[in-house]
Amino acid sequence: MIPYPHIDPVIFRIGPLAVRWYGMMYVIGFVSSYLLVLWQINRKRLYITRSQVDDLYFYLVLGLLIGGRLGYVLFYNLPYYIDHPLEVLVLWHGGMSFHGGAIGTFVAGYVVTKKKGINFFLMGDIIAPTVPIGLFFGRLANFINGELFGRPSNVPWAMIFPEGGPTPRHPSQLYEAVLEGALLFAVLWFYKDRKRRDGDVLAVFLVCYGGLRFLGEFFREPDVQVGYLFGLATMGQLLSLLMAAMGLFLKFVYLPKRTPPPVQPANKQKRLA
Repeated sequence: MIPYPHIDPVIFRIGPLAVRWYGMMYVIGFVSSYLLVLWQINRKRLYITRSQVDDLYFYLVLGLLIGGRLGYVLFYNLPYYIDHPLEVLVLWHGGMSFHGGAIGTFVAGYVVTKKKGINFFLMGDIIAPTVPIGLFFGRLANFINGELFGRPSNVPWAMIFPEGGPTPRHPSQLYEAVLEGALLFAVLWFYKDRKRRDGDVLAVFLVCYGGLRFLGEFFREPDVQVGYLFGLATMGQLLSLLMAAMGLFLKFVYLPKRTPPPVQPANKQKRLA
């Protein structure tokens, strides 16, 4: 067993204002994504302006926060929030859902790109490879906060988390940081220049994240108020399967019908002498 490193969730305080690792990780994730998106646009010489990207990211952040909060309320703790509706607005008490945040950013991204005349799937392919950076730092923040810990385990690297009782547990936040963060980033960054059509990278993101999150959930303690659905799977696994299914539909059904691959030109006959 490895001792859990007790790291103060608060980086520093300025009077009543506390700067926390959790919020800082969100900032690092979005700034990293923003800079890498600008780099890709400049590298590919796309006709997308910085002003358009700025507007898009403003609404993506908004969509993430609103979608993430509403997703948690609807998917993970609806009875509680029906009894305490004002708690929906109390974000500092915790409770965000990645799947809800993904829905929020998809809606915001579609509306903004449509309004500004930007190809939604092209922009999705540019943004998708940068998302795992935020996921990586977000899982590190979960680890620092001692939340979303793993199931009981006797592996040599198991830890006793402050809120997890005296039982050693999987440090599942670190597993997810590697799977959903580092590994997914490597896969998407490699694939982004090898896609066949616009939307392919976005589809692969949905499939891979869904699969990796489904795997990671086997090591993560289910939410107490939800437990196992049908006695088999967690809410995260169910939502991840739906996400992966959406990616498969996009990749193999919708996109091929919408944008068939370019036809290869026939070989030219040699000119006679």
